[in-house]
Amino acid sequence: MARSMKLACVALVICMVVIAPMAEAALSCGTVSADMAPCVTYLQAPNNASPPPPCCAGVKKLLAAATTTPDRQAACNCLKSAAGSIPKLNTNNAAALPGKCGVSIPYKISTSTNCNTIKILVRVI
Repeated sequence: MARSMKLACVALVICMVVIAPMAEAALSCGTVSADMAPCVTYLQAPNNASPPPPCCAGVKKLLAAATTTPDRQAACNCLKSAAGSIPKLNTNNAAALPGKCGVSIPYKISTSTNCNTIKILVRVI
């Protein structure tokens, strides 16, 4: 009995070591910044501006790349950090960007977003 318990514990530790790296985000801030670079002029523009097509292409590319919870949280943290470094950031344009590009993301692009609360919802059919 003790031997089988030890084997179970060893198996559990091995599973955690193998699976834990898979839960890390594969999306880097460099990728997020590159995808979003065409949006900077829009993010500094007056309200009711329209994002340029390359900006929306980057938003859609980023959304398609962020398919896991860790990826979405990483993208959110990168966007949050980048938003804080853009001089004269128009926060209304930042919040409106996904909608103006015809996509929906599960959080607001803002320097105050809590990225740790972002989860991927799984639908069971």
